[in-house]
Amino acid sequence: MSTALIFIILLVLMLTGMPISISLGLTVLSFLFLMTDVPIESVALKLFTGIEKFEIMAIPFFILAGNFLTHGGVARRMIKFATSMVGHWHGGLGLGGVFACALFAAVSGSSPATVVAIGSILMPAMVKAGFPKRFGAGVVTTAGALGILIPPSIVMVMYSVSTNTSVGALFMAGVIPGLVLAFLLGLTTWWKAKQGNFPRQPKASMAERFKAFRESAWGLFLIVVVMGGIYSGLFTPTEAAAMSAVYAFIVAVFVYKDMGLKDVPRVLLASANMSAMLLYIITNAVLFSFLMTSESIPQTMADWMMGTGIGVIGFLIMANILLLIAGNFMEPSSIVLILAPILFPIAMKLGIDPVHFGIIMVVNMEVGMCHPPVGLNLYVASGITKMGITELTIAVWPWLLTMLGFLIVVTYWPTMTLWLPRTLGML
Repeated sequence: MSTALIFIILLVLMLTGMPISISLGLTVLSFLFLMTDVPIESVALKLFTGIEKFEIMAIPFFILAGNFLTHGGVARRMIKFATSMVGHWHGGLGLGGVFACALFAAVSGSSPATVVAIGSILMPAMVKAGFPKRFGAGVVTTAGALGILIPPSIVMVMYSVSTNTSVGALFMAGVIPGLVLAFLLGLTTWWKAKQGNFPRQPKASMAERFKAFRESAWGLFLIVVVMGGIYSGLFTPTEAAAMSAVYAFIVAVFVYKDMGLKDVPRVLLASANMSAMLLYIITNAVLFSFLMTSESIPQTMADWMMGTGIGVIGFLIMANILLLIAGNFMEPSSIVLILAPILFPIAMKLGIDPVHFGIIMVVNMEVGMCHPPVGLNLYVASGITKMGITELTIAVWPWLLTMLGFLIVVTYWPTMTLWLPRTLGML
């Protein structure tokens, strides 16, 4: 009864249009004050200890690094390098966009940041080159979702905070699935471009490719700083996030000089705003998780599922459907923070690897970001392309189907996810 009541209160508050974070907080407070005997002191203590985790500090640093890179000309140089490598194939600029999104994802940690940084430069160029607007919008919206799968990833940090899973192992587990998905999205782009006989770029010479690489090298080196530092044991993921913020600041202001020191306060303020919003969501999600644990909801659900003999395959089907439905109404941070504490104990009882389950959740978030009504990437892309959500939804379908097919593969083939972290001795 208490389980149903908690979710009914939450759903009613969300349906009023109230932000997820406030809905969570009010649900918790209403239930604690009116329907339980949990002392309010323990709530305050949980609130403090829940957000005291060292890993949470990685989130504002990755946001700051992504903002410096978005405003600092790194995206433009990455697009130039990517198109010099693959621009001569069918749908060259589109393929370059997928490649550039994968590269930018590896330094930003955020999908909306990737869509904004790459899309705002690539879309006008594609329209000017003679590509249909829908084709460009489909490429940018879906390839931008790589931002949360290719490490570093803010969503992976949130999953780690919710489940006490190693951030480093999650980052390494995301590398191969991220590259495979980038390849599949590129393949879809090439196929669509070949079907429509879309324009191709002149083939770049080796000298032009080297020049483009040299110009983008400072941005690309951040991938080495973050991933190399974590793999070698030089930094923890949180320290790598701090290093990436400092490095991105130096590259944007002193190396590329696309930003002046006068622009830095504006970037700091924008990063602080986004960080505060995410930390507020985390705070309320911690309380929600505490409420569910105190009411033994995850354990009850786990026992019930084990009693029905549902098995690993059945549970993963149900988890994917639940996560995809949640993606219709919530953005990734909220989904992970609300559903991970519920689904994680069941996954553990069924013997599913916590790192593999984390990547399954992240891929579900990617799909959710690209379909209506609350696909975050759709809204960001709508702002860039000036297209309506309905038109964008039609535009992304070929790539969205590719992502759904990839979700099935990643769900039932854990080796793709776990091979790299196991080889590196992280599992």
